[in-house]
Amino acid sequence: MFGRTGKIGNPIELPSVVLAYIGDAVYELAVREYLISCGLVNVNKLHREAVRHVCASSQASLFHALEDRLTPMEQAVIRRGRNAKSGHAPRGNNVIAYRESTGFESLVGYLYLKQEWSRLEEIISLARRFIEEELQ
Repeated sequence: MFGRTGKIGNPIELPSVVLAYIGDAVYELAVREYLISCGLVNVNKLHREAVRHVCASSQASLFHALEDRLTPMEQAVIRRGRNAKSGHAPRGNNVIAYRESTGFESLVGYLYLKQEWSRLEEIISLARRFIEEELQ
């Protein structure tokens, strides 16, 4: 799925907002690739659909769908991400969804940096199923 070079060390030692930062990019790329694979080729439609699926409320839904499917370490990562202070307020009014989405992004970033490709693919597959339901 992905590959990287360079030495980062143990991702669990990174601040949660850093894990969320990389997780946001990884997840958005996965969503964009999926939408293209579904046949969307109009850039404006691609952008609208991507934004719809990577917004805080959509990611918060994934956060809840994953809660009872996580290992203890993954639960700790997602909890740290949810409780992290990002330094700015969310653009929308729903602070809880914003924090839960940050937890989800932290998990994606953690799995990516740990190079746990199969587990990352499981998480992304769950997200694809959510997107499929919304596209129909």
